Amino acid sequence: MESAIGRPHSMLPRERASLETAEPPWQTNRRPMESLPIATDTVVTLSYVLFNESGETVDEASTAEPLVYTHGYAQIVPGLERALEGLRAGEQREITVEAEDAFGERDDAGIFEVDKADFPDGGAVEVGDEFVAQGPDGSPIALRVIEILPEGFRVDTNHPLAGQKVRFQVQVKDVRAASEEEIAQAQAELEERIEDSEGEGCCGHDHDHDHDHSHHHEHGDGGVLVTLSKKSS
Repeated sequence: MESAIGRPHSMLPRERASLETAEPPWQTNRRPMESLPIATDTVVTLSYVLFNESGETVDEASTAEPLVYTHGYAQIVPGLERALEGLRAGEQREITVEAEDAFGERDDAGIFEVDKADFPDGGAVEVGDEFVAQGPDGSPIALRVIEILPEGFRVDTNHPLAGQKVRFQVQVKDVRAASEEEIAQAQAELEERIEDSEGEGCCGHDHDHDHDHSHHHEHGDGGVLVTLSKKSS
């Protein structure tokens, strides 16, 4: 009797092919699982690149450091949130968002003058410097120096992209159902933002130029520097 080692070589490929193409019975009719679509109460992980109206890159979240948010609770700009509805993990989109649905329209009341003397080191302040002011109710207010004046500074509380149509290149990395704790936290944060915005002006407080208003001013390190008083006109 001929041993297995002595079989004609021509038989080996046929046997090998038979083994390679055989499908285990548990794989028969198996379908890939479809990922969850983006909807309210889902936690979304995505990477993005944000372009301003001039086409310049102004922000991004990489694959290594993606954005993670709970959908449906105004944690991202409204136009982008609506456009992401129904997308699934692995999908990519280029999304253009008008100003009113992105970072808002510009508000002239958000631009005003402050006294240089109110800064501890006013001479060191430069155009483009950003500060965080604390409003009367304790809410943070972002200020950006846009002009150096003889006796002070002109500051802008509008978002730098206010009034601009912006463009996002996004890639959805993951979509999963939010936990009860994540939903409760997202709801609480949304209610707090709504409460803070009621009755406020463009930057969280009234910019009536007929009266003086004060708020604390701090750098990015979080240390309060000074109580800043707006100049009266």
